[in-house]
Amino acid sequence: MKKAIPYMIISALAFTFLNVFVKSLNSFSVYQIVFFRSVGSLFFTIPFLLKNRISLLGNQKGLLVIRSVVGLISMTLFFLSLKYIAMGTAVSIRYIAPIFAAFFALIILKEKVKLIQWMFFAIAFSGVVILKGFNTDMQIEGILFALVSAVFAGLVYITIRKIGNRDHPVVVVNYFMVISAVVGGLLSINGWINPKGQEWLILLSLGVFGYFAQLYMTKAMQVGETNQVAPLKYLEVIFTIIIGLIWFKEIYTLWSLVGILLIVLGLTLNVVTKSSKK
Repeated sequence: MKKAIPYMIISALAFTFLNVFVKSLNSFSVYQIVFFRSVGSLFFTIPFLLKNRISLLGNQKGLLVIRSVVGLISMTLFFLSLKYIAMGTAVSIRYIAPIFAAFFALIILKEKVKLIQWMFFAIAFSGVVILKGFNTDMQIEGILFALVSAVFAGLVYITIRKIGNRDHPVVVVNYFMVISAVVGGLLSINGWINPKGQEWLILLSLGVFGYFAQLYMTKAMQVGETNQVAPLKYLEVIFTIIIGLIWFKEIYTLWSLVGILLIVLGLTLNVVTKSSKK
């Protein structure tokens, strides 16, 4: 845990700055942001695969493409949600993906879900209801984009489980980034805006932050116990709220904070329960 905690903190900070920079790129279309986010990561994934002589095509091409497509939809919708609602709110809603993953696992993978886990899911989902139901100023488009993003993120989890260890994790990520770069690039042609000055640095840094966020989260999971490490990923919510308050002057009502707290509490309890040996 001595190594896992700093790894998870680095990961949460990297995810937070990724969110912050996406939020700051208001003048660019979401497709152009997706394109640069993907291209930036390819600078890391392709050299890694070539250096280690790992096939870029992978073994399970069909599943790799499906994972990439659902991941692309989830990422695009999440980036869209950041244009409508506060970052902390969008991040919190996206994190309810395990609820949908459990539902899909029940249907597709025939996995069993403990009754108490559904109770914790209900706590987390009640947080989403509170976020919108008691906050009339919040734009419904942003809530819906984040919610549907979480649904597709749930499908990402299921697809990755189906892939298992038959393909290297970097191959999975590389497929995702290649497809996202191609689709994002094509869809951004009509509304393309040429970056100026520091905008180039910000756009290209999206892939860097995304890559290191995933890398250090994986490292943390490898060296620490899941039920102790996984809840630390919700530090991203706290970091995002703090930076949103300072940088973008975002406003969170008492009900917003209650909703976010319920989401984080419900999902943390689920992680601990699911990871326990009992």
